[in-house]
Amino acid sequence: MNVHTMLVSLGLLLGAAMATAGEPAKSLHNPAIDMDGYLAVSAEAAKHRASRRVSEADFLRMSREPGTIVLDARSREKYDMLHVRGAINLSFPDIDVASLEQALPDKNARILVYCNNNFTPVDAFPRKMATASLNLSTYISLYTYGYRNVYELAPLIDLDQSILPFESASGAARSARAGGGEPRKIAKVLPEPSR
Repeated sequence: MNVHTMLVSLGLLLGAAMATAGEPAKSLHNPAIDMDGYLAVSAEAAKHRASRRVSEADFLRMSREPGTIVLDARSREKYDMLHVRGAINLSFPDIDVASLEQALPDKNARILVYCNNNFTPVDAFPRKMATASLNLSTYISLYTYGYRNVYELAPLIDLDQSILPFESASGAARSARAGGGEPRKIAKVLPEPSR
């Protein structure tokens, strides 16, 4: 190939690249991803959520009422380490139509949600940035899929002072202050050593 042909070819390639660089985002459109729709439903969910944030005492009372589901959307690993007793685990990345139909078939059932940012940081509840709190994304996701009877644990709670009962996947109960007695220390639950 001579130098002239190579320069013409390079010029054509460069021209084509520059022409497509300025193309509108429509060529990058993906019908399975809708940012404008997400932002709209997020704003709607935020208004709905405003009156559905509950205290620790109300969360505990509501969790004991028939038909109420406590949902933990953290990873299975963190859930197994420590979770509110009786909570079901549906890890946030696994939330989709099929998993919701299986785990939460009744869209009218009362669902209580909590996340890492509700508890003082320990291994099982590592802190996330406030704007990336799992409560927010879980609430918005449930709302998007048509769940409207959702309530969120609101406060930041010191595990050593909590009235909520906790357990690990091993079945070990970690009950904080039951019945107003002295608080029991909630030990960090560490994974078992590899064998």
